[in-house]
Amino acid sequence: MARTEITRAQYRRDDLEYTSDLRDAEWALIAPLTPERKRMGRPRRTDLRRVMEAILYIVTTGCQWRQLPRHFPAFTTVQGYCYRWIREGRWEAMNHILVILSREQDGRYAMPSVGIIDSQSAKTAENGGPRGYDAGKKIKGRKRHIATDTLGHVVAAVVHPGDVQDRDGAPLVASRIRSLFPWLRHLIGDGGYVGKKLRGALAELGRWTVEIVKRRDRAEGFVVLAKRWIVERSFAWLGRCRRLTKDVEATISSSCAWLMIAHIRRFLRKINQVAF
Repeated sequence: MARTEITRAQYRRDDLEYTSDLRDAEWALIAPLTPERKRMGRPRRTDLRRVMEAILYIVTTGCQWRQLPRHFPAFTTVQGYCYRWIREGRWEAMNHILVILSREQDGRYAMPSVGIIDSQSAKTAENGGPRGYDAGKKIKGRKRHIATDTLGHVVAAVVHPGDVQDRDGAPLVASRIRSLFPWLRHLIGDGGYVGKKLRGALAELGRWTVEIVKRRDRAEGFVVLAKRWIVERSFAWLGRCRRLTKDVEATISSSCAWLMIAHIRRFLRKINQVAF
């Protein structure tokens, strides 16, 4: 919904040190999802709220680790927590729980049954790592392959080299959906998901149905396609985070994690009724 002069005031975050910082209600929502203090060993001195705010600052502004402002903990400390949570699968777990909370807040069932799938090609930096040439988009880099529910929540995400076709990357996304949202078995996609090869790969993962929504040949200019606009809007939401403008990560796992962090950022504001 577009902002108006009446509602604009509630969207402002000028009262915070950085607009990417967490409000108390937002931190209260995510604090239980962070690691608990260990009963043995050296006591933790790092404030995890500041660590989380530092990570959100990086995904929002796109700055390098070493450019992290001194108001936050040391960048090595923040970096250590970020990559440790990647190895533990904590970012994906956070996203999964927030999807359920957001759907319940909107009066929907916790588990979605329909997903909209699509991919986005992004250029990579010189850091190395897996990459490929997407001949369709003429981009050398990686593809961010996501599936959303009908509300635009990212329910599963996979990052793979750009030379992997959509019909070959879709089973990777479906395998993630199967473990996270077992009731989701109907996918909506574009013409890139047509073919028996995809249907055969999905059949190995269970009973799936694929609905193809194509653009009409006679259509001219911009045309809103049923359901497909939802996943495109989700890509637009994620694109507001400058860390995702270009894939600068050296590993696929790190690239996927920053995608989840950007989505978590939006969730925290949405659930607490604070606009993006």
